[in-house]
Amino acid sequence: MPNKKSPNKSVEFFFDIVSPASYLAWTQIPKLEAETGAEIIYRPMFLPGIFEKAGSNTPITVPAKAKWIFEDFKRFAKRYDVPFVMNDKFPLSSVYAMRGLNNFRDHSSFKKLVDEFYKAMWANNEDINDPEIVIRIVKEAGIDPKEYQSAMNDPDNKKALMDVTQEAVSRGVFGAPTFFVGDEMHFGQDRLDFVVEALG
Repeated sequence: MPNKKSPNKSVEFFFDIVSPASYLAWTQIPKLEAETGAEIIYRPMFLPGIFEKAGSNTPITVPAKAKWIFEDFKRFAKRYDVPFVMNDKFPLSSVYAMRGLNNFRDHSSFKKLVDEFYKAMWANNEDINDPEIVIRIVKEAGIDPKEYQSAMNDPDNKKALMDVTQEAVSRGVFGAPTFFVGDEMHFGQDRLDFVVEALG
């Protein structure tokens, strides 16, 4: 039986739509919530900005590691029983998607919006920078495309995404997904068991 929400239990989830590991972690968030009763605090960030500021880089820069890691993602997708296809536009920029998500993180349709972006990117092999696809995603999430477009171009929202990204780096984040339970950091979708342990 699911635990009740506890104000003393929370997990910060730093993620980016273009991260396949973040997608796999996202699919397991409902299970994490049910098992622990924890509140999930969603922190959309800009992964390329993380790489630049933290001096890190994507695993695909090492060909052998890139080949291995995507096979590993397929194994986890099979274990989780979720769809996963390697997007043939990868790598691509997520800056517009993440600006929108950061702006709508308190919106009632936020989770649906994230779901639709992830489905487009990692289940349907779509270009999340294609305006027509973005309009469809936003509409399916129940958000006005004009409102979303305005948010993406708002200077304050541009700065807000940069601020979250800088905060993440200052706290030791170097990739996605990254979880925090208090000050304790856990990196990677395959470390969710440690997140559960940290929640006690």
